Amino acid sequence: MASLTGYAIVSMILFSLGTIGVVSRRNIFVIYMSIELMLNGINLFLVTFARYHFNMDGQILSIMVIAIAAAEAAIFLSVIILLFRTKKSLDTDIFTDLKEEVE
Repeated sequence: MASLTGYAIVSMILFSLGTIGVVSRRNIFVIYMSIELMLNGINLFLVTFARYHFNMDGQILSIMVIAIAAAEAAIFLSVIILLFRTKKSLDTDIFTDLKEEVE
């Protein structure tokens, strides 16, 4: 059985990789996948500490996060499809229609 420290380190690595992906990438789909990686890191952390303290609260919260992420995935992927249909690209620099023009 792996230790608490091992699981905590893996969850921190997952969260860090997701953060790096969100900050460094320009493709909307890759950014979305990085956000999901961050959520998985948080879920692993919650489940690890819930198991360590013999408490079900972390596992219940983790299941709620997974359910919300599933609903968010459907909405986000439909938005990605609509953005791709209008602009023919998923590069974040193209989506500046809502920016206020500075004169």
